[in-house]
Amino acid sequence: MSRIQTTFDKLRQQGRRALIPFITAGDPSQQLTVPLLHGLVAAGADVLELGVPFSDPMADGPTIQRASERALKNGMSLRGVLGMVAEFRKQDTTTPVVLMGYGNPIEAMGWEVFAKRCVEVGVDGVLTVDFPPEESHEAFEHLQTHGIDPIFLLAPTTNEARIKLVAKLARGYVYYVSLKGVTGAGNLDLDAIAQKIPQLRAHIKLPIGVGFGIRDAQTAKAVAALCDGVVVGSRIVQEIESSKQDQVLAHVGKLVKELRVAIDQA
Repeated sequence: MSRIQTTFDKLRQQGRRALIPFITAGDPSQQLTVPLLHGLVAAGADVLELGVPFSDPMADGPTIQRASERALKNGMSLRGVLGMVAEFRKQDTTTPVVLMGYGNPIEAMGWEVFAKRCVEVGVDGVLTVDFPPEESHEAFEHLQTHGIDPIFLLAPTTNEARIKLVAKLARGYVYYVSLKGVTGAGNLDLDAIAQKIPQLRAHIKLPIGVGFGIRDAQTAKAVAALCDGVVVGSRIVQEIESSKQDQVLAHVGKLVKELRVAIDQA
């Protein structure tokens, strides 16, 4: 049983929802990434999404785009990200880690090499934003062979045929993009989420996490009542961006603790 499944099973038994924070590896510095991961767990994170910086992050809004730019300037690479997961695993062998990014860096490394390396360092899942399920057969096979969960995005515009395909291919959990647009966008429509989730659950037995546009504890609480996990990225990255480096851990920890408390009240 994977760490992701174990985590969601435990939360379900406790009647709780997962808190899934996102940060970009190498932002604000390579030295702070692993301490940030541990800090997120200490503040109440259940699953960690670690962004692999890429020069053309088409699904990301300005906040995460700037994080990728900073990380790349800091010399971050896919190999470096995998090394950070290995470092994280020296102290934490239970918290699931999902790499989130784009296909180009993985294609350059090779999917088989990448999947083997993921196993070696302790990666649990991979979400490749620009690899739709119809075009990810080779990637899916390599990940599945090595026990890595392929995680897919669904959106408000996703039709039923693709929902069924994702239900067939996905492992771990499914990430529902709660609005049309890029990460960090506003105008979150809770009623629309409430209407869409039952359609997804009719086909998908995996846990469903909801992200994009969740910017405060109140919204996190409202979303948590509708799904199995709440994904928060841009708001956390914004906190990193606006904090002095010696205050990043404290400020991010405070924010994530507030989100944790709110989600547990759902």
